[in-house]
Amino acid sequence: MVSAPFASLHEQVIERLGSRIVSGEIPEGTVLIAEELGLSRSALRECVRVLETLGLVHARRKRGTVVQPEAVWDVLNPKIIAWRLAGPDRLRQLRSLSELRLGIEPVAARLASERATPEQCGALTAAIVGMAATQRSADHEEYLTHDKDFHRILLEASGNPAFAALSDAVAEALAGRTVNALMPGTANPEAIRLHEEVAVSVRSGEGQRAEAAMRAIVEEADGAMQALTRSGS
Repeated sequence: MVSAPFASLHEQVIERLGSRIVSGEIPEGTVLIAEELGLSRSALRECVRVLETLGLVHARRKRGTVVQPEAVWDVLNPKIIAWRLAGPDRLRQLRSLSELRLGIEPVAARLASERATPEQCGALTAAIVGMAATQRSADHEEYLTHDKDFHRILLEASGNPAFAALSDAVAEALAGRTVNALMPGTANPEAIRLHEEVAVSVRSGEGQRAEAAMRAIVEEADGAMQALTRSGS
């Protein structure tokens, strides 16, 4: 994962170590030793505090800092999602996120048809207008911003705090397509239409229609990403 241009040295080290652990380059059970990593002990100690909150490492007395198994990672944390999408196991991560979205977003759309506020309905429509206006540059940041807004608002409009809490994970999944060149240059018109159908159905209180359209969106995105990955694009 490429560090932000103005990231601090501390942040750069976290990015480097985190991505190496998540990719498997530094495997489970490895004891992190500052000298072997080319770091000072104080720099490693500062990074460990962050990596430990993500479940990637555990500092043990007399044994040092040990890399943890994937089973205990905070896999929905946006940092871990981004690192996994940038690593060699990208396709498995994309499939995992698609399955998560399939289990959550269609239900969120149905709930939103019952609970969305007029303001949220308006925000969904505004996000679609933005997507439509930028669909010829779907692999750029502006389109991505509108797409993320749509899905965040939908999850919040479900009225379910647990769904809303997953908005960052969904946003990172969407961003992963752009960052890793898995978005086409022009958005699929059918995808735009389906987003509009979700918004219209939410606004009109048609729960089953909203759920079906949202399911079709996630399935279309999953199929498109797999096709692009297979083609080597």
